[in-house]
Amino acid sequence: MDEDKRIPYFFLGVGIGVAVGILFAPKSGEETRTLIRSKADESKDYLKRKSEESKDFLKRKSEDLREQAVEAVDKGKSALQRQKEQLAAAVDAGKQAYRESIKEETGFAAD
Repeated sequence: MDEDKRIPYFFLGVGIGVAVGILFAPKSGEETRTLIRSKADESKDYLKRKSEESKDFLKRKSEDLREQAVEAVDKGKSALQRQKEQLAAAVDAGKQAYRESIKEETGFAAD
């Protein structure tokens, strides 16, 4: 019930504040509206500028990340290729060692 009493007092305070603001405003209504309009235009221009700057920043960052991803993939591919080559060389060396051991044991070449 305490909440129910606070709401009307709040609106009464807002109304009194608006009335006092209008009575003691240092400028006429037309000047005040012009000032508000110019400030709104300045704010709009500021937000537009910041939006463009943010857009450019995000574009640059996404391009940087894309380049880093491409480099990482390329490094991964080259590392995989090196591993494949090393494995193939190890398999060939194992085959050669097997052939030589068979040749030594039997005196024949194994194919």
